[in-house]
Amino acid sequence: MKSIRNRASLFAATSMALALATPALAQETGAPAVASDDDESIVITARRREELLQDVPISVTVYNQEQLTDRNIVTPNDLATYVPSLTVNQRFGPEKSSFVIRGFTQESATSPSVGVYFADVVAPRAQTGTTSGNGVGAGALFDLQNVQVLKGPQGTLFGRNTTGGAILLVPRKPTGELEGHVEFSAGDYNLMRIQGVINIPVTDTIKVRLGIDRNVRDGYMKNHSGIGPDSYNDVNYFAFRASVVADLTPELENYTIFSYNNSFSNGYASHIGLCLRNGIVPAAPNRPAFALSGGQARTAQAACDQIARQNARGDGPLDVEINNPDAYLRIRQWQFINTTTWDVGDSLTIRNIASYAEFREASSFALNGDNFFVPNPPPTGVSAALVGTRFHQTLLNPAPGEDNASQSTMTEELQFQGTAAGGNLTWQAGAYLEISKPLGWSAGYTFGQVNCTDPQNLVCTTPFPGIGNIAHSMTKTYWNNKALYAQATYDFTEQLSLTAGFRYTIDRVRGVGETTRIRYGLAGGPSRICNDTLRFNVPDGPDTGTAPDPLVVTNGAPCHNEFRQKAKKPTWLIDLDYKPTDDILVYAKWARGYRQGGVNMTNIGLETWNPEKVEAYEIGAKTSFRGGGFRGHFNIAAFYNDFSNQQIVANLIAKADQAIAGGQAVVNAGKSKIQGIEIDASVTLFDSLRLDLGYTFLKTELKDFDPPTLDANSPFLTVIPTALVGEPLSFSPKHRLTASLTYTLPLDESVGKISAGVTFVHTSKQFATRADDNITWSVVGQPCASNPSVAANNPVLPPTCGVPSTDVFGFNPGQLPKSNLINLNVNWDNVMGQPIDAAFFITNLTNEIYEVGVGSSLTSNGFENFLYAAPRMWGVRLRYNFGG
Repeated sequence: MKSIRNRASLFAATSMALALATPALAQETGAPAVASDDDESIVITARRREELLQDVPISVTVYNQEQLTDRNIVTPNDLATYVPSLTVNQRFGPEKSSFVIRGFTQESATSPSVGVYFADVVAPRAQTGTTSGNGVGAGALFDLQNVQVLKGPQGTLFGRNTTGGAILLVPRKPTGELEGHVEFSAGDYNLMRIQGVINIPVTDTIKVRLGIDRNVRDGYMKNHSGIGPDSYNDVNYFAFRASVVADLTPELENYTIFSYNNSFSNGYASHIGLCLRNGIVPAAPNRPAFALSGGQARTAQAACDQIARQNARGDGPLDVEINNPDAYLRIRQWQFINTTTWDVGDSLTIRNIASYAEFREASSFALNGDNFFVPNPPPTGVSAALVGTRFHQTLLNPAPGEDNASQSTMTEELQFQGTAAGGNLTWQAGAYLEISKPLGWSAGYTFGQVNCTDPQNLVCTTPFPGIGNIAHSMTKTYWNNKALYAQATYDFTEQLSLTAGFRYTIDRVRGVGETTRIRYGLAGGPSRICNDTLRFNVPDGPDTGTAPDPLVVTNGAPCHNEFRQKAKKPTWLIDLDYKPTDDILVYAKWARGYRQGGVNMTNIGLETWNPEKVEAYEIGAKTSFRGGGFRGHFNIAAFYNDFSNQQIVANLIAKADQAIAGGQAVVNAGKSKIQGIEIDASVTLFDSLRLDLGYTFLKTELKDFDPPTLDANSPFLTVIPTALVGEPLSFSPKHRLTASLTYTLPLDESVGKISAGVTFVHTSKQFATRADDNITWSVVGQPCASNPSVAANNPVLPPTCGVPSTDVFGFNPGQLPKSNLINLNVNWDNVMGQPIDAAFFITNLTNEIYEVGVGSSLTSNGFENFLYAAPRMWGVRLRYNFGG
């Protein structure tokens, strides 16, 4: 049925694209206009006004639409492949990825550390228990003028939540030409993609641009459970964009954009690759055996059984076995942007930017990629009759009729730009307002130690009386952000200038939550779990211990909580530029950035966290050269950041008497230092051979960690951070190199333009999490106080017998290995002088299978699961251009 639906929607998209193209088929044909890739003529808007790339004292990577297409950049993950300082945190799959620049990471329910802007408007807000929203929507990377990756804090002109940097998506604006294109792509994994764009000058003063993007591709993670979808990590989205420019007067322009994205896929899958059989780590020549706690032993043994089934089938890393009867991930987003620009005179421009957006997400996924059965022999207290009974370790599912995330975002910005002092002073100032409100409850169920054949309707049983449970969480989050800002550049001479900027921001976040926990097989009465008010719903009658207990929901009252987080923070920028010649720019700057605090209602006693701030220092040089048959540029930047009150995700270890499976919370960790060097270079020889090179050296270190104090009544025993003092931060590879070589054949124009390109990307090893380092395992018969789950009843034992995870396993489960990727593309533009472009592309040519994420469940569950990047994929692309 899904295959029929996909093909039908593709046919509809194809028909629409052809309809868009039809009015212009008789027009004069020609190649579509694209931004020039001559280094000296690239125009960017990194400082909220148009400037040449080489004149902007910011470390920036820019790709125009032609370069994005040649590299087959479709998703945020694809973009991160090519930008050396840019990585992604895809703990919850590619579609829910968040950007990381220079070690500044967004995790869990935190706000972004890298702001994403489309047409000068921040991405729509969203918040769930997993990273969501605040980024590039599916289908956003088509029909763009360019993508600009700004590195380092951008807190003056773009505001808070840009401590790592900002990514600007600049859509192509309607023009006065009747033009457009239709593009088809096909390839392995049943890739089928169609794009269509048409630009229509309705009148001399009104121009319209319409575009669609429909993309379908099968998943590369193959499911062998026989339950739910056959594959995961698929692509299935539709995107539409409409733009209108109305020149109301020669001095007054109104620019309106409407965009809609709808992604409906099976979601992500992770591969279980590590377990601890029977809760025992076998002895090695230089160490004794080690033991886990009882809870860890139960899930560890089930994971080992799953790994044994995987090995018996001959499974590889891209094979999974997941028990989720209705797995899916649906993300819907639409946005309306209106920009009015009034050129008052030669020295003053007033711009008003208003937007409204809605974001909705509904997803059902097995958090740890499991298909667990009660092991044989069964755990203590579990009847042998239940051996082979299925159960979910952690299954997340929306509540019936609700979304996991449901949020609206409104922004309003009034901006003034101008010049003074005979053109020596360039300035801008503005006021900003952002209000984000829930569209309803963001509601979901978390199923733990139960088996559900119909999760939506709570058709579930459990083989673990007194332990299996369902948490029903409903939250609403309200954001309110106000800011005033100003920035100016004064040219002392033609060579020397000073830029200073300041922004004052007022942030407010309010969270409302209601939670009910349903516990199976509990013979007693209500139990306290949520600030003395949450009660368990309990089934009728005592637990028999011989069969799964059915779910019987009584009228237990949910807990209701409200939490608020407020902040008033300044950010600033001071930058000194020196241009000894027109082709050389040297700069030094100091910037302050901050990321707002937040609220997450799902973690009892750890519902809020405070803002973080960074003091960033950077020196750099930009040079361009031309002549003698070659042209290009060489840019270098060195940076040093003092990072304080850092927000870090920590794993929560539950107490033994609580019917919860732990969780994750955001805590303020202390201080970090981030430093490095970025190099961006390009050279073109005789208009035929172009070499693009990008390199980043990054050194990060967590300087100290001050764990939060847990209340005595907290259901959690301890907090285990995902970072280690004295060690690198997550998703911060020390070395990242991107090198692209493109050769254009010297052919007559009547043949067309044929070019071939190869890109090599090296990423050194990095950590996805350090949680596994923060727990030490106990010698059999000798519990260690430093192992929280073992030491619960032995709080006075000294931590002398523990052994770190790295020593136990011989490797660190939270570390991602280095990777080396090779991508190829061959392009033939204007085939035989016709308005047709053809292309062939291969990504991951050597089919390198490597990890991109870690489930970080070893510390609490006794097993580990891993996420993997896409294998080798190939495709062909055919494009027809008209008009222009």
